[in-house]
Amino acid sequence: QVQLVESGGGLVQPGGSLRLSCAASGIIFSIFTMGWYRQAPGKQRELVAAITHGGSTNYADSVKGRFTISRDNAKNTVYLQMNSLKPEDTAVYYCSAGNYWGKGTRVTVSS
Repeated sequence: QVQLVESGGGLVQPGGSLRLSCAASGIIFSIFTMGWYRQAPGKQRELVAAITHGGSTNYADSVKGRFTISRDNAKNTVYLQMNSLKPEDTAVYYCSAGNYWGKGTRVTVSS
């Protein structure tokens, strides 16, 4: 079956960095547009970044210049490098592939 497994979340101080990973199985990874979404407490889930099978990317305005999405088709993995983290980046981060979702990894930015 399809599995998307996120990892790399945790507690980080403002200004710090984290790298999230999402390992996919059960899909032909290379043909999917992969996305990272996040959901903060009391808020709707929002798109953070996406990368097409061809490597084109798009970002939410709030993370442009700070976050970078990338993919390794040989490893069936998509990454989200998050730099200059802010408290407002605190959320559960989810990986998506089409209609498939992972269970999320929590990111907390706090001093």
